[in-house]
Amino acid sequence: MTVLHPKKLRLSKWTAVKPVARQKHFLVTKVIEPEPPESPVEWIEIEAVYSKKVRRIRWRELLDETVWRQGWL
Repeated sequence: MTVLHPKKLRLSKWTAVKPVARQKHFLVTKVIEPEPPESPVEWIEIEAVYSKKVRRIRWRELLDETVWRQGWL
């Protein structure tokens, strides 16, 4: 299991195990800071490499290896 820290996810590369809207490769473009700042990070924005479409997901979804793989495979 991969150990991830949400604040270090920015610009990391991910591959969808099953393509999402015909997109397979994604880049984390933003780690959304919580309100209040003492709260833990929960959300990130992930951008499809080819279409440039942005989705907001919970960062812990990246831990599910049946959905996401780290790197561009």
